[in-house]
Amino acid sequence: MSSAADKPHLGRIEIRALLKTMIRIRRFEDKCAELYSQQKIRGFLHLYDGQEAIAAGIVPLLKAKDRLVATYREHGHALVRGVPMGAVLAEMFGKAEGCAGGRGGSMHLFSKAHNFYGGNAIVGGGLPLATGLALADRMQGSEAVTVCFFGEGAVAEGEFHESLNLASLWQLPVLFVCENNGYAMGTALARSEAETDI
Repeated sequence: MSSAADKPHLGRIEIRALLKTMIRIRRFEDKCAELYSQQKIRGFLHLYDGQEAIAAGIVPLLKAKDRLVATYREHGHALVRGVPMGAVLAEMFGKAEGCAGGRGGSMHLFSKAHNFYGGNAIVGGGLPLATGLALADRMQGSEAVTVCFFGEGAVAEGEFHESLNLASLWQLPVLFVCENNGYAMGTALARSEAETDI
């Protein structure tokens, strides 16, 4: 059991910066929801509402050489990683100025310049990608780390177990972050998983 002395202390400046980041993500998502309801954003739109603190707390700790693999709820990750807001929105509008040239849309943001490997419309699809990136870093002697965000719904997929097993077996430089909002695509965790302690 950890004591209060073991816990990190955040000062006023750090807390305000985290809050500012979370509010920025929420306002962006609110605007996206509005534009989606006006049919200005086409295709699917999965918002990051309620999970802002996860990206705000983890992504700033990454170095420029580190890689980030996200889920299809990736807008917050992209913004905190430094992908320009205009490029993210242009991508959702399908414009060539978008971060993926307008071809990816909301669930497939990408930015080579930010080592942002974006989202994946396949539940758990980013897990093997992150494992492969970490393996490449290990083989090339890089000191980079790959961070992979995934939702709790991914734990029911084979690639979850395979990826975590290989990452552990090969001691790969990858951090897996489960963003557990209690619902896998609208299905309550207790209805889809025998073990709910993800």
